Amino acid sequence: MTASVQATRQNTGERLLTPGEVASLFRVDPKTVTRWATAGRIGSIRTPGGHRRFRESEVQALLSELTTEATEPVRH
Repeated sequence: MTASVQATRQNTGERLLTPGEVASLFRVDPKTVTRWATAGRIGSIRTPGGHRRFRESEVQALLSELTTEATEPVRH
């Protein structure tokens, strides 16, 4: 972990996820996650090496926004 990513993590006390970890949660390709970040759909932090990291809380919020719990079908 780089110094700036580590400092961000220490300041927020939050876990930072890689594009691959985010992709696994959404069951999409990591390149899709990168496109979402480029489009502004999800925020990201850049490491000094240029890699993206995502705040776990923001990822979880988007995940819950996009998913719904299954419910019983409505009977008529």
